[in-house]
Amino acid sequence: MRSILPRLRDDGQETLGTLIVYDELDKVFECKTLELPWKNNETNVSCIPKGIYHVSHRESEKYGDHLIVEDVKGRTYILIHVANYVSQIEGCIGVGKKYADIDGDGLLDITSSRATLKKLISIVPIEGMSLEII
Repeated sequence: MRSILPRLRDDGQETLGTLIVYDELDKVFECKTLELPWKNNETNVSCIPKGIYHVSHRESEKYGDHLIVEDVKGRTYILIHVANYVSQIEGCIGVGKKYADIDGDGLLDITSSRATLKKLISIVPIEGMSLEII
């Protein structure tokens, strides 16, 4: 299983993208993503660099069931987790159904994050998948 994450917009405040998961040639899942803006891969303030990574399952007390992006140069614990607002992300990737300005601050947020992550987790095989960020 493989996935791609084309980043659609980085306005200096947030980065928006679309995560697409494939099983062989068949698209099996698609959702919106929310990340921090690019700030030279700095910990807790930047999205991660474009590249190919391995994603696997992880569980923690704070985030429950979620996914982790492995082997990010210079970074650790890059998670794919529930997040509706960019303020809930410290270098990780939030997933959701669609974009909307939920809190009226002028930034696009993502909706239905919990349900979207649950569906994504159910699709990712136990051995994980590749993630190509472009």
